Order: sequence, then C-alpha cells, then structure tokens
Amino acid sequence: MEIARKNLKPLALVLGMSLALSACGGKPDAQASEQAGDAASKDGQPGKKQAPEAVPVEVVTVAAQTVNASYAGTANLEAPNEAQVVAKSSGVMVAQLAEEGDTVRQGQVLARIDPARAQIEVQRSQATVNKLSNNFQRAQQLLAQKLISTEAHDQIRFDLESARASLNLAKLELSYTNVVAPISGVIAQRMVKQGNLVALNSPVFRIVNTQYLEAVMNVPEREMALIKTGMPVTMTVDAIPGESFQGKVDRISPVMDAGSGTFRVTSAFTGHQVLRAGMFGRFEILYDSRDNVLTVPRVAMLDDSSEPAVFVVRNGKAVRTVIKTGYSNGELAEVTAGLKAGDRIITAGKVAVRDATPVNLITVDGKLVAQAKKTESAVGGKK
Repeated sequence: MEIARKNLKPLALVLGMSLALSACGGKPDAQASEQAGDAASKDGQPGKKQAPEAVPVEVVTVAAQTVNASYAGTANLEAPNEAQVVAKSSGVMVAQLAEEGDTVRQGQVLARIDPARAQIEVQRSQATVNKLSNNFQRAQQLLAQKLISTEAHDQIRFDLESARASLNLAKLELSYTNVVAPISGVIAQRMVKQGNLVALNSPVFRIVNTQYLEAVMNVPEREMALIKTGMPVTMTVDAIPGESFQGKVDRISPVMDAGSGTFRVTSAFTGHQVLRAGMFGRFEILYDSRDNVLTVPRVAMLDDSSEPAVFVVRNGKAVRTVIKTGYSNGELAEVTAGLKAGDRIITAGKVAVRDATPVNLITVDGKLVAQAKKTESAVGGKK
C-alpha cells in the first residue's frame, strides 16, 4: 500500500502541470478569435454595430420677414344692383335693340313694342283737349259779359283739365312702348325675341350691375373681435387664375347665428370689369401685420406632436426642437420662441427622421447643395 501511494504522487504532479499548460495555451486562441472578429467588422462582415446612414433632406434657413394675420373663407359673388326689366305695355315687339352680354346705361332703349294703338289714343285725347280748350276760351268771354254763370264756366274748366290729364296718360302709355333700362349694367338675360307678343308686366330683360359686387361670408364667432368694417380683402377666383382682386369689408352683421355659431361679413368689390356675379371666390381678410419677425414654413412643422415642433439641423444631425408660434397666414407661421435667425430646419424628408438622426442636405433654400459647391469651387479656381 505504501508503495502504491508513493507512485501516485508523481502522477498527480504531472497531471497538474498538463492542465496548467493547456490553460496557458487557450488564452492566445481567445485573443486570436477576438482579433479576427474585429477584422471582420472592419471588412463589413457581422461584428460590431455600424453607424446609421444619413437621411437625405431639404432645409430652409430661418429668416426675419413680414407675416400677416388673416381670415380665409369662400363665397359666391353677388350683384346687389340687379333689375328685372318688365314690359309696361302690351303688344308685339317690333324692335330688339340689346342682346345678352351688352353693356347698357340707365334710360337706354332696349326694345320697342308696337306703338300704333298708343299713338291713336294720344291723337284722340289731343283732339278732346283742343275742343275743350276752345270752349273754355269762349266761356271766359261770356263770363266777362255775364252771359253765363260761374258754375258753367268752372265746369268747362274742369272738363278741360280732365282732358289734359287723359292726354298726359295717353302720352305716358305711348312712352311705355319703349322698353328702357332702369339701371346701368350688363344684359344678363333676354326673355323675348323680336316678333313675340309681350304681355303687360311680363319680364323682358335682366340687367346686372357688375361694377359693384358683394360676397357674403359666414365667419366663426371667434373672429368677431378681430374683423372690422373697412379692412382690406383680397380675392382670387377660379375662373381667372393668377390674378387677385382687392376689396374691403363693407358690412358686418350685428347678430350671431345661434345654429351655426357664425356671423355674416359682407365684402364689396368695385371697378373690376372682368368679375361677374355668381363667380366662386376665395377671400382673405387681413386684420393685422407684423414686420421683421422670424417665420417658418408650415410644412416644416411636425404633425406627430401636441405642441409645435420642427427638426433643426445641427452638426449634421436632426434635433427635434419645440417652438412657440404666433400669427399664421397659411404658408408661413410666426415663431416667437425656440429658433434663431440662421437656423436650418427640415422641410422635406422629416418623415424618415428621428431625434439625433444623421442627415445629408440635398437642397438649402431651394438650391441644390452639390451645384452650390461646384459653383463655389469654380469661382475659387478662377481666383
């Protein structure tokens, strides 16, 4: 037994030395695999995480300019000065002197109705007046000689006055055979043609005065304290693209519609020859203006936030920045806090951007960055 124990001691010593050597030999292998992994990552193979790619974006530079506060709405143009021309006499229309689209003035003859009957009535009345006028002259002589009574003299005078009134009425009926324009404007509609039988008081023409047009807008009650009479109004119409027309607020309704929560604002437009009643217009009532204030395009503002925010490019990365806004005129919004002049904000590509995302500028203020750099290098080379 003692001899066996003595033989086991050298064996244990040899085994321990072998384990130590194997442990020492494993360490270089681990270092080698680690180095191989680093090399693989440098070659683009799976290893350490790569940096995120830059997102191409378009930016604009924040600058000071004028921003207007306004209310925008839509309405149809109306012509308050409109008249239906009716026939004040009956008969056949023998002459048509105006057509749709013609510009006419007040008192101008538009058509003529057959005047034969009215002319005969004037002649008959004129004959009665002439007869009674002679009788009245003889009655005056007889009264001076006291050959007739005063009552008889007065009766002849009354008959003469009545005949003269009948003559004037006949002349008036004769004048009614000329259909005249009651107002100046444009013939919007013609109801009869030459040769048609025209009934008494039947419509013949419709005249619209296009020199003065109105537009009535229903404005929300929150704007009532801001909109005042006399404020300028800018209008564009779909029928005349690329052109705007200037008017003013003419009247403001003093009462509110309880059902819709709106009030009526009437704008007036005068002197515009191309405008027509019934045109659909888009209106902007300017009630305030601020000069030299920082503005940003409304398209740059983020839609996924309850508070106004934009992405500002700083050190090649997009930085989400909360801002405070003031007036807005549709395309631009006033910035009262959060930005300074010269900041570049993202307008296109912001959907693919998050806070701290690297970005690559494609355009700055509408100009391609590559072209700008090429121009700068060309100018530098010439120098």
